[in-house]
Amino acid sequence: MEEYCKFVNDPLPYSFEAMEPYIDIQTMYLHHDKHLQAYIDKLNTLILECSALSAMTFTDQPQCGFAVLRQILTNLDQIPDYIRTAVKNNAGGVYNHWFYFNGLAAPKEQMAKPQGTLAESIHWQFGSFSRFRDAFTKAAMGVFGSGYAWLVTDAQRNLQIITTANQNTPLAQNLIPIICIDVWEHAYYLKHKNVRADYIKDWFSVANWDWAQWCFTNL
Repeated sequence: MEEYCKFVNDPLPYSFEAMEPYIDIQTMYLHHDKHLQAYIDKLNTLILECSALSAMTFTDQPQCGFAVLRQILTNLDQIPDYIRTAVKNNAGGVYNHWFYFNGLAAPKEQMAKPQGTLAESIHWQFGSFSRFRDAFTKAAMGVFGSGYAWLVTDAQRNLQIITTANQNTPLAQNLIPIICIDVWEHAYYLKHKNVRADYIKDWFSVANWDWAQWCFTNL
């Protein structure tokens, strides 16, 4: 029998200390087990409270994932006004955090920069990986307050760098996410204090370009 998809906070695909020394173990633990968990708990509560939302999450799959979140976030106009903002914020919080955590890899287990078709597209769009890195860093530094910087593509596979505020997602702009950096302060403040630039530099040391290539090819 089909029933609504209850979101769960699956363990990270790596240990909390895997990103050391670039992202510290305590930040990874609090970010995943506390911040992300809060979004998941609230989203599950909202699903039970709203019949339109629960209808979007009916599934015969034992687990749900990005597909169900995309279904929610691209059909927010079907959610009643009184609950729409809360759904957008919490579904977006789960989607963005899942994307961020999947976009990290232990420094000894990932490529230093993209390869394959993504590397070719970055070179074509930005001139070089170095120029892309500079542009991405500038975008991430320019996020006022809380939000994300993203590498995205449109339906024609044209790459762009965009930023989103709070827990907004690129899906609202009909764009396909490739990789993102979370620049909410809770993502870096324990180690990097208020020096966001140092965090962004360290993020490039653990960016999962295998994940980005998969997203560029499959999403």
